[in-house]
Amino acid sequence: MFYSLHVLLKLTVQEEYDTYDDEVHFLVQLPFLWTRTKIIEIVAAKDVIFALAQSGLCAAFNRTTNKRICYLNISPDEVIRSLFYNKNNESLITVSVYESDRFSSLKCRTTPIEYIRRGQLNDGFPLFETESLKYPGFVEFDDVNGKVLTFSAQDSTYKVFDLKNYNFLYSICDKNIQEIKISPGIMLVIYQKTNYHVPLTILSIEDGTPLKTFNQLLHRNRKVDFIEQFNEKLLVKQDKENLQIIDVRNSDLIEVNKTEFMTPSAFIFLYENNLFLTFCNRTVAAWNFRGELVTSFEDHELWHPNCNTNNIYITADQDLIISYCKISKQSTDCADSEAGEVSSMGSINMSNIFTGKCVAKISPSDPTLTIAPRKRGGNSRSTIHSTVPEALEDITALFYDEDRNEIYTGNSKGLVHVWSN
Repeated sequence: MFYSLHVLLKLTVQEEYDTYDDEVHFLVQLPFLWTRTKIIEIVAAKDVIFALAQSGLCAAFNRTTNKRICYLNISPDEVIRSLFYNKNNESLITVSVYESDRFSSLKCRTTPIEYIRRGQLNDGFPLFETESLKYPGFVEFDDVNGKVLTFSAQDSTYKVFDLKNYNFLYSICDKNIQEIKISPGIMLVIYQKTNYHVPLTILSIEDGTPLKTFNQLLHRNRKVDFIEQFNEKLLVKQDKENLQIIDVRNSDLIEVNKTEFMTPSAFIFLYENNLFLTFCNRTVAAWNFRGELVTSFEDHELWHPNCNTNNIYITADQDLIISYCKISKQSTDCADSEAGEVSSMGSINMSNIFTGKCVAKISPSDPTLTIAPRKRGGNSRSTIHSTVPEALEDITALFYDEDRNEIYTGNSKGLVHVWSN
């Protein structure tokens, strides 16, 4: 990791990819797909970079040739909603809706990365064709357990599939289920709550066998902010109440005062380190399951108030968080912006999850950052129109390729930038 951080400090703009070009008008029939919109998700695998725009247009770029391979919208009326890289079989899953059914049902398709690299999109195949995934139905891919969870609202049925081969494993049908949460090895089934308690069941994720059924007491007439499960720990938070951490094995209870633990907008469980991250009002914090604040992050004020996993990245070792952040006041040059004007530029900050220290940063005020020069005789280079400050303007998606040690960012203009050494 020390070598990796050293290299990260020297990153600069190496390539620029444009999701939109003149050919898009000929390849998709929906006019709103022609409109330049922000990048909302970036996925990279096997030297292929996938950029999904908010409009539903998704482009694949070859990192070796730096050319666009294709658009993944294989049907002219397809709007892609999300992407998932299945490392079990080195394929990309797209989740889409279609104009032909008034964008009402989610459809999944898997295509091996090697086929995409060759432009053979038609050699992919649809998934879960028997499932009715009309809103509020959904599909959720669980990389930790190697499972897929689908929900059909039409008959209130949840189904679990194997992510390795997409074989159906088992189903759960109960109209009283409010939500299902997935944790390593288990699923937490949350039923409709009463005034005084919420019924809960813990299932084995492998075969759906019930492991424990119990009622969790609630404060009457208080909204439930969240119920989360992590291994044997149950986290319960109600409006204006303390956070409760319950050990489901013996009912041991730990409470964290409501003044110390604010209800976050998002959680990320760090399974390797037995910690969890909370995101609240642009701040990040790491907690353990004894209710103790482990890490407060310095110089890591998130740019986007509503955090999601598409605009931050946590390394596989779960020791580093990379985010698009607001520029700290002490590093802001007053000459960079007019008085009273809010800057649209941020910085890419890399912080240690255990110490909270900012270990590396890509900042528009760094005079050493430049556009990488084209190598002599090289013809596999994209055309870069942006300056470094422009590449750091209004970043809307971020991905770190740990194999190549490169950061990919997408912005509100539909551009993707490659930060590399």
